[in-house]
Amino acid sequence: MWNTETEMFQLMKEKLYTPVVGDILDGMGYYHQFLPPDIRPLKADMKLAGKAMTVLMIDVFSPQEKPFGLLTEALDQLQENEIYIAVGGTKRCAYWGELLTATARVRGAVGAVIDGWHRDTPQVLEQDWPVFSMGSYGQDSSVRTQVAAYRCPIECGQVTIQDGDYIFGDMDGVLVIPRNIAKEVIQKALEKAAGEKKVRKAIEEGMTATKAFEVFGIL
Repeated sequence: MWNTETEMFQLMKEKLYTPVVGDILDGMGYYHQFLPPDIRPLKADMKLAGKAMTVLMIDVFSPQEKPFGLLTEALDQLQENEIYIAVGGTKRCAYWGELLTATARVRGAVGAVIDGWHRDTPQVLEQDWPVFSMGSYGQDSSVRTQVAAYRCPIECGQVTIQDGDYIFGDMDGVLVIPRNIAKEVIQKALEKAAGEKKVRKAIEEGMTATKAFEVFGIL
């Protein structure tokens, strides 16, 4: 159904939504793949589909010999179709903003997921590039946090995220698809999404919910 990775991610954004992907993951025994529900898109129509570039944040409490830690290095090695996903620290300041958005966007990355705050909201929004976070907060990070490592395993809520896992996000949340099962999950989700359209049509034409579930096995 797709020839390249880029086509696959575009198909996900066009045809899929996080609830149906989450249902497939549940059915395969992966019960804890959604990130915490307070991580939200800056705009309701923003969608994410790409590969995780994992980032680990830590707290600092004074000016540092190397401000921001490994932040610039992490940004500068972002690749096409990757999503910058940052976790860690106690969220004392913003982890994302205007210039980080510009850098990631120009490098071909396709979004950012921040387990914490963003800032520069108008300047981020005008770049029309998907950012998901817990909300906005103008506090600067230079004397409060830094990037300790990147392309390393991280945890967010109940989810362990490996560098290169697939990230999919929309207005209903963000979930992680382990890379070793990603293609199977996407294929099954596309089939289920098509099936849900048939169920809705049947219900709108008068079929009861009980009968629809009996016939289609989808609810």
